Amino acid sequence: MRDPSPTDPFAPLDAWYRSHLGAAVARLESACVERLLANTFGYYLVQIGAAPGFSELLSVSRIRQRILINASGPTPGAEGAWILSDLTALPLASDSVDAILLPHVLEHCPQPQAVLAEVERVLIPEGRLVVTGFNPLSLFGLRCLWWPAHGRPPGRFYLASQVTNWLNASGFAIESLDYALFGLPRGRYAQTIEGLGRRFWAPLGGLYAIRAVKRVTTLTPIKPYRRHCHLILPKGAMRPTVSS
Repeated sequence: MRDPSPTDPFAPLDAWYRSHLGAAVARLESACVERLLANTFGYYLVQIGAAPGFSELLSVSRIRQRILINASGPTPGAEGAWILSDLTALPLASDSVDAILLPHVLEHCPQPQAVLAEVERVLIPEGRLVVTGFNPLSLFGLRCLWWPAHGRPPGRFYLASQVTNWLNASGFAIESLDYALFGLPRGRYAQTIEGLGRRFWAPLGGLYAIRAVKRVTTLTPIKPYRRHCHLILPKGAMRPTVSS
């Protein structure tokens, strides 16, 4: 894991993931993201804002070429190429990436919609995007609001509905929305609570993962309009006759 830097917007999140609660949430979140990336194929997978909890997830991905992009520095121990870049101006060609993972990136960027616009630019048509975030209107979110000193993850939380609106405005279509973290991810009944939450009160999960696909605008060719001359007399005009 990289050392915290005053210019690193993801350093507080990395420090939170190193806590006992953060490590448990990372395992739950990785399983959720793995389900969304299970049927994603291609040549290049890009993770932006490389969180340390997803290094093992990327190593088992079916997409073998992996690229990590961050605004501050590399993540030690992570596999794949690493690029230092402004997240609103990615040094990637347009229509060149098959899948992109944004783990809590929008919560730590001052211009989340600009990041989504760049993601839409570099994704190929029908390319997949997975976005994760913490749900403020959840039992976990209320716990963080009431007791911020007891392990609140850093960042500005957005509702899943707001993120889906941004995605639709940026040219994406939502394929699936998955919720998790319906209670503390530790304890004897943690798995039971997760199963009940997914079945009965999914929107109250403290964590959401959205999979979206880049829409492709198909153009319908229009045949050129040809003007046809219509004869007044279908059989032709009669020859004039001369009277004797």
